[in-house]
Amino acid sequence: MRRLALAAFALWPFGAWAENLALVIGTEDYVSLPDLPRGAEIAEAVDGIVALGFDVTVLEDARAGEVAGALAAFLEEAPEAERLLVALSGRFVTDGERSWYLTREAPAPGLMTLDPRAVSVESLLQVLARAPSRAVLLLGVEASASAAFDPWLSEGLGRIEAPQGVTVLVGSPRDAAEFLADEMARPRADLSRLVTENGAIRPEGYLPRGFVFAPSAPAPRPQALQADENALWQGASSLDTVAAYENYLRAYPQGRYAAQARAAIESIRAEPFRAERLAEEGLGLTAEARRTIQRNLTLLGFDPRGIDGIFGPGTRRAVTDWQQQNGFAQTGYLTAEQIGRIEAQAARRAAQLEAEAERQRQAVEAADRSYWEETGARGDEAGLRAYLERYPDGLFARNAEDRLARIEEDKRRQAEAADRTAWDSARGADTIRAYQGYLESFPRGLFATEARARIATLEADRSEVRAQGRAAEEALGLNALTARVVEQRLAALGLDPGAVDGRFDPDTRRALRNFQRDRGLPVSGFLDEATLVRILADTLQRALQD
Repeated sequence: MRRLALAAFALWPFGAWAENLALVIGTEDYVSLPDLPRGAEIAEAVDGIVALGFDVTVLEDARAGEVAGALAAFLEEAPEAERLLVALSGRFVTDGERSWYLTREAPAPGLMTLDPRAVSVESLLQVLARAPSRAVLLLGVEASASAAFDPWLSEGLGRIEAPQGVTVLVGSPRDAAEFLADEMARPRADLSRLVTENGAIRPEGYLPRGFVFAPSAPAPRPQALQADENALWQGASSLDTVAAYENYLRAYPQGRYAAQARAAIESIRAEPFRAERLAEEGLGLTAEARRTIQRNLTLLGFDPRGIDGIFGPGTRRAVTDWQQQNGFAQTGYLTAEQIGRIEAQAARRAAQLEAEAERQRQAVEAADRSYWEETGARGDEAGLRAYLERYPDGLFARNAEDRLARIEEDKRRQAEAADRTAWDSARGADTIRAYQGYLESFPRGLFATEARARIATLEADRSEVRAQGRAAEEALGLNALTARVVEQRLAALGLDPGAVDGRFDPDTRRALRNFQRDRGLPVSGFLDEATLVRILADTLQRALQD
């Protein structure tokens, strides 16, 4: 937060004149919501109004506590001000009648869950109504924003009912910043004419012809001896601690910045685990480091609700649960020691899972071999199909498929021309309808058994598990490079995914199903988030063992 005033005024004894007061807040970098390009430009557009003598408080990408403190200071000083100017640029939500400005930490809002991280536009208008014909509200709103947060809230501004004597000006974040820097900074200018000539700013409420809001350029005032107070306040603001602000208040209990100091103290004390948050921020975790922590938490059974490198509510909840289970204070923020412990626990858990998977693989393989000896090893069609029905991705699946292919070829040579033509047509179409058509024409044909088997396979492909698996894989948005990495890591695990070419063919699907089966994951043959995490963890563990 910055407090700006013309140098000559800043040193004048507080309360010696009725000042012009301005509060400017711009937000571009949101924690949970999508960023808003140019949302914070308005915070850099205040030099002109400062030069006009406005006492300006500026916040850029500020936390909710800082915004609350600035609003409290503004409300305390507003009754004594000659002119009031509030400029907000960022994301807004509305229920159609009311509107709220969302601060940097605001989550996706709901009508019944709006909290102190949202600022009521109507409440600000009521404050400005105390200065009729001397108050302006400038709003920078993204016109194309159209997100719907719940059935009752949508992004943007609702209907603005400006109180008598209050001027409301609305434009895009860029246009609002430019209007504040240029037109609003012209001394004694006709605001109604400037709005009309600008064209990009939409007025609401009080804006009579010839309306002058900006004061005359201020005449220089004598410089008072308040340099010590200003220096002490600058130091307190830089340290941004309770002790620093209390030190300022002890020296200047009725000072120029006393209200801001008290608001800052209240904001600091109201934020739980502030020291822990600052300590975690001091670690300078990169996005990749955060993703690694999220993967490790997932491996340990603490769901961060996504592996995206963003520590949102889901990750904070997962960290809190891990801290509780491991005897740490439940702050939701991590220390270097805790990050190291999570990493060690995840490595140990990955080794355990790999060992369990190896035991399960050996048991499945032994059963596979035994069933092959009883069925497919005899070489007859019935035995081969019985084996493939139970072990479609088994150790001898390719052998069985090759033998069945030779049996089918033998049958084809023996089939009559019409039968063979009908069968080739059905195989070419490879649809349930095509195979049913073949069976209707040749219910006892040489390929009837194969047709019924293929129908069963195609019907199984429609199963819910495969549909859900396909949807989950598509949701990952894999590109060809990522697909090749997955194939390489499946190959490194000995699962033979076929050619490493970035395309998931039947061999890749078989390797994925084997991987999922061996590790107790839902078997679909498609790549979902849980499977991806295990593949990365298993290959990392294998690399460490090697």
